[in-house]
Amino acid sequence: MFQVNLRHDCTRLVKRSHSPSIHARRTNAVKQALPLIYAFFKAHTRRGLSHSTQRPGSLITPKITSALLTLFLLTSTIECYGSTLNYSLNGLSTELKKNVKAWLGESPETPEERSYFLANLNNRVTKSLQALGYYQPHIVINTERSEPTWKLTISVTPNQPVLIGNIDIQLMGDALDDPAFTALISSTPINEGDILHHGRYEAYKKSLMHLAQQRGYFTASITKSRINVNTGANTAQILVYFDSGPRYRFGAVRFDENMLDAALEESLQTFKEGDYFDLAQIQEFQANLQRTQYFSSIIFKPLITEAEDNQVPIELGLFPAKRHSIDIGVGYSTDTEERTSLIWRTPRINSHGHSQETRLEYSRVNPSGRVTYKIPLTHPINDTLLLSARKEENEFGDLDSQQKELSIRRETLVDGNWIRSYSLRALDESWDAESLKTQSIYLLPGLTFSHKFRTGPFADPLSGFSQFYQLEAGGEDLGSDIDLLRAYGKFTYVTTLKARHRVVTRAELGAVFIDGNDRKHLAPSLGFFAGGAQSIRGFAYQAIGNKISGVLPDGKQTTLVVGGDRLMTASMEYQYYFSKQWRGALFSDFGDAFDEGDFDAHYSAGFGVHYLTIAGAIKIELANSLSNDNPDWRLHLNIGAEF
Repeated sequence: MFQVNLRHDCTRLVKRSHSPSIHARRTNAVKQALPLIYAFFKAHTRRGLSHSTQRPGSLITPKITSALLTLFLLTSTIECYGSTLNYSLNGLSTELKKNVKAWLGESPETPEERSYFLANLNNRVTKSLQALGYYQPHIVINTERSEPTWKLTISVTPNQPVLIGNIDIQLMGDALDDPAFTALISSTPINEGDILHHGRYEAYKKSLMHLAQQRGYFTASITKSRINVNTGANTAQILVYFDSGPRYRFGAVRFDENMLDAALEESLQTFKEGDYFDLAQIQEFQANLQRTQYFSSIIFKPLITEAEDNQVPIELGLFPAKRHSIDIGVGYSTDTEERTSLIWRTPRINSHGHSQETRLEYSRVNPSGRVTYKIPLTHPINDTLLLSARKEENEFGDLDSQQKELSIRRETLVDGNWIRSYSLRALDESWDAESLKTQSIYLLPGLTFSHKFRTGPFADPLSGFSQFYQLEAGGEDLGSDIDLLRAYGKFTYVTTLKARHRVVTRAELGAVFIDGNDRKHLAPSLGFFAGGAQSIRGFAYQAIGNKISGVLPDGKQTTLVVGGDRLMTASMEYQYYFSKQWRGALFSDFGDAFDEGDFDAHYSAGFGVHYLTIAGAIKIELANSLSNDNPDWRLHLNIGAEF
């Protein structure tokens, strides 16, 4: 007869052991049992299983029975094991207690682990304290052996620590003349009179080797190091001898010229062949390559085994970015209402680094499309030529504008901070209002300067300042319908006064200098308008501007907002953070878009709530147009950061 009777007594079982030896034995037992179990069930499905008799030739053998029992017990222990010992530490400071616990580890979970834990307890506590300089601790251990979980109390008196006495750190090799090593030696965290700390000693040795690898000392080694402890005097002498060997130099950079033009690579490279090796320069070179967006990944490999005359060749592995990328977005703003966008990018058209971006945006107020082709000149990031074509519609006050534009612009980075651009654009703009249509053509050479800096997160800077200046001119003798000179500036300043308190200020200034008789030929996009979520809140989008009266073809009198040839706006906003994601805002805006001599102040005040996301703040704001004869509230919704 085949019969198995099993009883569980979980009070005597503990959780599955984390001990590698015990776990390995159980794993092996399971592996040995599984083939037998498989044979058992195979026989059962083929011939049936009798629970009353065991016929000759049956696969139900004592060996299979043993395997089934082993597997059952193993799986049972997984569910029923619990802790076998809890311990507490007394008499130690926070730092010492933390280190002792790190040496002891978690409470043991099996009787076997508990025995091993107790056998090594005194030694581990002693070594953990010695690591922090306490070589003569007094340790008292009390054990309460109550099944199933023992209780252990460890009381420690650390006594006086070992103090550092003489320090002998010697530097040899080319690093003797390297200012980076001079700075590291002078800023050592190991000082005479300090408590001996083995972790800082080991970290200091690692810092020497780490700096050596960064600076090109590829044969560097610590030739001698030791700590001599005098427990009688509670002092220690430290000795570290470091031999840097020679400092290697950069060799040739090897790369696939089908991936990147040699001249382009040279303009991005931050070092020359023969310069001293410096990992920071390789990292800067890598950052330059990544900023081009030509590549998905970039790998540098110093070929140390191929070094000749202490020059190390550098292997540059370039992996291309996706040939094309398409981004689709949706959004909403009370200025432009619902909008969708599609951006198609080709980051690298050829090995010379040419690229293109096609941007299509649609909203009822402001549909637009632009194609930009970028050509690197002397530098693929800091000096580029941009050819673009644009078509756009927009609503400026009571004017509906249709713009077609071709432009060429050269952008350069100046002094590492300012972006300067020279441009020439041909603008064909037509606009109409109440069936009155006008069209003008302009050829406008221009110059812009811009600069921005910020600290803190991109979407929510702690502080920053953004400046933008633009100057454009046109003349009848140079292809424009009228003579004009246009100047514009925009500024944003952010500061955090203290935790939770933030201030944002904005200002815009603009002027178009034009003959009075040509005023009606000034296109809306070249004039100035104000109002909206990014200008003077409490007023409709671009609803503030100079007004004119006229007569429609049907004889009706009308007044139209046609913008101004001058602009001045300013804003002050205080923000308070309720949490990391939410902040409130109080603000006041001021200004006007007007013709020279007709300034009429518009001002508003309001409040809002902002929800912070990785794309910037989602801003819901209510503003009151205080300067109107009939002031009312207007809701503004906008998404984005200040810069």
